[in-house]
Amino acid sequence: MDVTRTPSGNAENFSLRDFMKFQDLGILEQARRFSQYFRHTQAAGLSLYMREAQSETSHRMRIKDPQSGEIRDMVMLGSNNYLGLTDHPHVKQRVRQAVDEYGIGAGGPPLLNGTSRIHRELEQRLAALKGADDAMLFSSGFLANLGWVTAMAGKKDLILFDELNHASLFDGLRMARCSAEGFGHNDIPDLSEKLRKAKAAGCPNIFVVVEGVYSMDGDLGNLPAIRSVCQEFDALLIVDDAHGTGVMGNGGAGTAEYFGLHGDIDLQMGTFSKTFGTTGGFLAAHQELIDFLRFFARSYMFSAHLPPPVVAAVLGGLDVMEREPERIARLHANVRTLVDGLNGLGYRVTTESAIIPVMISPGVDLRRLARRLHDLGIFANPVEYPAVALDEQRLRLSVMATHTDTDLDQTLGAFETVKSEFNLV
Repeated sequence: MDVTRTPSGNAENFSLRDFMKFQDLGILEQARRFSQYFRHTQAAGLSLYMREAQSETSHRMRIKDPQSGEIRDMVMLGSNNYLGLTDHPHVKQRVRQAVDEYGIGAGGPPLLNGTSRIHRELEQRLAALKGADDAMLFSSGFLANLGWVTAMAGKKDLILFDELNHASLFDGLRMARCSAEGFGHNDIPDLSEKLRKAKAAGCPNIFVVVEGVYSMDGDLGNLPAIRSVCQEFDALLIVDDAHGTGVMGNGGAGTAEYFGLHGDIDLQMGTFSKTFGTTGGFLAAHQELIDFLRFFARSYMFSAHLPPPVVAAVLGGLDVMEREPERIARLHANVRTLVDGLNGLGYRVTTESAIIPVMISPGVDLRRLARRLHDLGIFANPVEYPAVALDEQRLRLSVMATHTDTDLDQTLGAFETVKSEFNLV
């Protein structure tokens, strides 16, 4: 079947969920149909994926229109560069110095090929930030999640995870030898009951995995209650704080510190692709656990060490967080301005972090809405199935400390325009 002649009418009405029906076809045929669909929607201006930037990542960027090729100045609300560190002069200077001193790469995995002074400096500073004894670096946050899951959980063990955890955890669970079971999002009674049953069954190790900040809804994991129930049943608590580091807590230490649990989490995961604006990830924990993971986390053992320029960028970001704490205050002030303004327009949004989900009725064409915002100079990420449930499509706004009053005014003006054009509220 040609995707441009679907039962829905045409490729503009075709969605990613329709491709679930093609999984019994050969992979080359699946690829042909998907490519045809993607190229058609891109030509129609309805695919805003992989928009091409013509400037460095910042609160405003020059973006190439995927349909017309026009370069337009846009307010960037699709980047997780929460503190605006990607173009900070101090960060860029540290990167330049690292290139001059260490070159561009590490040349292999750290366990056998060795590490460097700045790699160890970063590990020690991350450990201090998280209230841990030590930390270890990974090539990505994705690999950090894969690393601890496959290294720590054995055949008789159980991992209990919040149903809204990140995809990298679920990929790790596919590779792990242990059993795994989800519990309702922030549902403490559900978690407690599952822990009680696991303990009664004699599971030698039980791991509870949650996020500090949930990336699609912007809400926080209920760490105090979750920590309490983990202690009751002697379970290890692992917190993925990818979107909390640099955003939550005093000086950006993260969600655990925000809740007064600094240093009281068994294992914390973080990434450098959010607040720090680069790539890489880390785990922070007690010394014994980090020593163990360095030898048993395969995604650490068999991946090249982070390039020195990336390490230097994160170190520079930590410097800025310490020297300019007003950035975090400005970030949250900007969030409040947008939340209050959107609610004043009738959108009914809420958040506990720097992520603002704007829920859009299933009857609204999300791709056309995102395209209209693009035309109005607003870069916002449309999120549809299968990333979220069919009835939970949304625009996901990521706020930065460096957004100006002009940026926020333009954003609210654009949302006022599309409100009436798309009958949103």
